[in-house]
Amino acid sequence: MPTLRLALSQTDPWVGDIARNCDEVVRWTRRAAEAGAQLVAFPEMAVTGYPVEDLSLRSSFVEASRAALVELAARLAAEGLGELPVVVGYLGRSERARPGRPAGSPQNCAAVLHRGEVVNRFAKHYLPNYGVFDEHRYFVPGDQLSVLRLHGVDVALAICEDIWQDGGRVSAAREAGAGLLLVINGSPYERNKDDARLELVQRRAAEADCPLAYLNMVGAQDELVFDGDSLVVGAGGEVIARAPQFEETLLVVDLDLRAASANHVDGLLLVDGLQLVRTELGGEPEQREQPVYEPAPRLSDEAEIYGALVEGTRAYVRKNGFRSVLIGLSGGIDSALVAAIAVDALGAENVHCVSMPSRYSSQHSRDDAAELAERTGLNFRTVSIAPMFDAYMDALGLTGLAEENLQSRLRGTLLMAISNQEGHIVLAPGNKSELAVGYSTLYGDSVGAYGPIKDVYKSLVFRLAAWRNELAEERGEVPPIPANTISKPPSAELRPDQVDTDSLPDYDLLDTVLDLYVEGDLGRDAIVAQGFDPAVVDRIVRLVDTAEYKRRQYPPGPKISRKGFGRDRRLPITNRWRQG
Repeated sequence: MPTLRLALSQTDPWVGDIARNCDEVVRWTRRAAEAGAQLVAFPEMAVTGYPVEDLSLRSSFVEASRAALVELAARLAAEGLGELPVVVGYLGRSERARPGRPAGSPQNCAAVLHRGEVVNRFAKHYLPNYGVFDEHRYFVPGDQLSVLRLHGVDVALAICEDIWQDGGRVSAAREAGAGLLLVINGSPYERNKDDARLELVQRRAAEADCPLAYLNMVGAQDELVFDGDSLVVGAGGEVIARAPQFEETLLVVDLDLRAASANHVDGLLLVDGLQLVRTELGGEPEQREQPVYEPAPRLSDEAEIYGALVEGTRAYVRKNGFRSVLIGLSGGIDSALVAAIAVDALGAENVHCVSMPSRYSSQHSRDDAAELAERTGLNFRTVSIAPMFDAYMDALGLTGLAEENLQSRLRGTLLMAISNQEGHIVLAPGNKSELAVGYSTLYGDSVGAYGPIKDVYKSLVFRLAAWRNELAEERGEVPPIPANTISKPPSAELRPDQVDTDSLPDYDLLDTVLDLYVEGDLGRDAIVAQGFDPAVVDRIVRLVDTAEYKRRQYPPGPKISRKGFGRDRRLPITNRWRQG
């Protein structure tokens, strides 16, 4: 059987930075060439970054992507890399009109670059239109199966959603007798998705009757995090090679593949109306001994989630041109976890924290905040809000909830003032449980440009904090989060002796119901039928439904669940439906 040395470039494209992305393609192609690769691939829309959203509707951006692709092909040849075929994703245009869409409409495309030319172009066949995806809004689907013939092997090409749906290019690859199905992806991270991906890839490899190489990007874009986790499986489902998560890497693998057949010709109509387009790239068949590859070790649930939060925070700060962050450090569990994430993402020297005590702030919370700063080495200061609070109270005589929220809003004002003065980006510490039931103060603790734990339920916040401390102990390091911060009952400390359970159910119960209602989309009656107290369910559902306006004003944060607040869950703010 012929052997093909394949290189999967698991990289981090930046949305809109076409010049940088092309530089990265050249850099990683050079590494692939030095490794002796015979074919190198880059992620979905690697030229433009992904997702580009409404940028795809700007003709100037589409043309910049198309022009960059041609220039990239010429540059690779000029730098001595033209003999190595490169598969790369980009933003392109349709060549002909489709129902309701004129010729020239945007397409999610990939191309093959070889010897200074763009020798093959094709567009994504299946367009996802669920969850965080709106690709029917932007793109026209492709209608061909591109097959590269090189070194005696036929390699069929596909893009992301093409293998998440039945039939299409997977079935067409089998019909065309392909020896390898290569899929480039921009598949966002969510909890437990690595197992779902592996099962999917194994199933599709069996359906295509050939090995399948799945390449995914890393990095993050706004609320989406990309974890990589690229892999290659055999036709029988065996894992041949697997890349690490949350890490740029070049996965190089030698594959023994079925020899190309002369039975099929260009233009043949395959399943789902896909037209076979075969591109001959040359090269004599080679044979090598296929080594045994050690797949990258899998991360634990906590390690994977924490890694996604760190990746999302780092990318948002760096890609938006900032170097440092500012956090209101209360001594509570949420701000403590956010501070630990920020230190791991950016380095302690780039994390600035402010303790802003009021008359209701306990001494142990003040001490916990200072201890966390000492443990991590971040920058720390204390600014009391008491004088400002007293001035407002003297002028307005506020009571109850208005008095409590005033404290939070004063802290938000202080953080934004320091941010404006010193140039830090503010991180909001709210968790998913609080956002779900509206327990965050507008223009107070919701102030910030990014919310690292926005999609993390409170019960998971505690687990992640404990895990991060355990990791530090395993490494022989000082655990970043004080033990008292994890063990004490959570409290907003906005009135005497306040704890969260004064006004909310226990977090384990609350989070279980929230998961059913928010992520599972179960109605009130269906949740009650699972054995939950009807009064508790009614209260939680009512709180969630009436807090939509608050969530719309909360900053973005990394998505880790199957349904995060924001792109995933789109409910009307003005909404009289109250039956769940």
